[in-house]
Amino acid sequence: MTGTSDPASPGWHGTTILAVRKNNKLVMLSDGQVSMGQTVMKGNARKVRRLGDGKILAGFAGATADAFTLFERLESKLERHNGQLSRAAVELAKDWRTEKYLQKLEALLIVADKEVTLVLTGSGDVLEPEYNVVAVGSGGNYALSAARALIDYEDDAETIGRKAMQIAADICVYTNGNFTVETLDI
Repeated sequence: MTGTSDPASPGWHGTTILAVRKNNKLVMLSDGQVSMGQTVMKGNARKVRRLGDGKILAGFAGATADAFTLFERLESKLERHNGQLSRAAVELAKDWRTEKYLQKLEALLIVADKEVTLVLTGSGDVLEPEYNVVAVGSGGNYALSAARALIDYEDDAETIGRKAMQIAADICVYTNGNFTVETLDI
């Protein structure tokens, strides 16, 4: 769903993932579009899901099979570290950076629980956002900008998320308005 570095490949594009924390609520949203080149291949993909017995929200931008592999690895790390998201995320990032098989995976993850929101990358980064919103994907910067603008004026995290995602969908050709929404009370 993100571009590939292979110039011969038509390139998979089309993902926007957004997480918003406000007033004891965490919401994670994704659009549903998967594109190959300039063709929409699917409009209702589910890119946000629950992990760790439903206590963790996870969303991905990137190749679907790669993201599922990373989700499985994260689940394993969560089990090994008693559901501690930060610890599990650091361990996954270490593996992702050092294992040859995992190094080829093309994805970005946003993971969040009641305490923390993190972005995980294949370069070994585990980033905690400076603000209570974070986004990744082709429309991520649009959604992030809109959410940051709205957060001081809207009280509900889901309202902020939906409005920001709609703005991203209106601007980014690789993002549609078919949203998946998952929430946690925090």
